[in-house]
Amino acid sequence: MDKEARKTATLDTPSGLSPQAIRDIPPALTALLADVFALYIKTKNFHWHISGPHFRDYHLLLDEQATQIYAITDSIAERARKVGGTTLRSIGHIAKLQRLRDNDAAFVTPRDMLSELRDDNQQLAASMRQLHGVCDEHRDVATASLLEVWIDEAERRTWFLFEATRHAE
Repeated sequence: MDKEARKTATLDTPSGLSPQAIRDIPPALTALLADVFALYIKTKNFHWHISGPHFRDYHLLLDEQATQIYAITDSIAERARKVGGTTLRSIGHIAKLQRLRDNDAAFVTPRDMLSELRDDNQQLAASMRQLHGVCDEHRDVATASLLEVWIDEAERRTWFLFEATRHAE
């Protein structure tokens, strides 16, 4: 196979899924991965810049959450590849696909940080539920099973951030 043919060759990964599933699921996983990276960076940003009387608690909470978020990135990307698709290629690709908004403000109050992360985790869980529906439609039980765990984790992060913002200073 010549160099040009290799550039356009299909992956033909044997997944057992229908062509429609391969058309629908990998791009949705890649968009999810872009959101996960965006949320990871935002969580680390706020972890680095949190201040105030609850600094230690919030700093540790955000570090724990960032670690949990980052931990699923490889599984998302590998799942997109296993089912016959491709995934992210660059920071620019993440920026193009992410649905969660960045926060580049020079100063954000701790309460606003936690509230924004709470909302982002809630939005991430909603995106995961939507993708779960696509997986159900295409009988992709493996991706759906992974999503169920990740949804639970996102809901737990949302819950912790919600409780922390009830009386955040």
